[in-house]
Amino acid sequence: MTAPAEDPRLALLRACVRDIPDFPKPGILFRDLTPLMGDRALFKHTVEMLAERLAPHRPEAVVAIESRGFIFGAPVAAALGVSFVPVRKPGKLPFRIARRSYALEYGTDTLEMHADAVAAGASVAIVDDLLATGGTAQATLELARDLGAKVSVAAFVVELALLRGRERLPGTQVESLIVY
Repeated sequence: MTAPAEDPRLALLRACVRDIPDFPKPGILFRDLTPLMGDRALFKHTVEMLAERLAPHRPEAVVAIESRGFIFGAPVAAALGVSFVPVRKPGKLPFRIARRSYALEYGTDTLEMHADAVAAGASVAIVDDLLATGGTAQATLELARDLGAKVSVAAFVVELALLRGRERLPGTQVESLIVY
């Protein structure tokens, strides 16, 4: 049995991700997606491929993480014909909020979502640009579940596999277009 052929669009996306060494600090290799976003055909392909990966899960909403997750999450939600739910940093949402704090390497951070953003029992998909250590994605997943949503899938443009972020999302299918 042979493996299925890789989608030719993925090679185009991978070739467009720019590596920036020592950003934001020495020893970090930053995967810059702005060239991909700046190419209208590749950006369209990215949105299409994320939507294709999410469609079988039949989400009722796409929950996307500030800020680069919004760039991909909103058009994916539109492509799927579902609602878009922003997850923001503290103090950015004007209505009643649900909040989830999570650990960082040095300290903590917090994410917020409107308390009425998803209905109890709703099926949602999480979208972000990059999965690294998984802390932000895990906090988002827990925040959505705190509100009663069912999160069956999380999709990312890029996954840094060595950082093992998917391990922080047990019970959730992880879909990554590009894995380093």
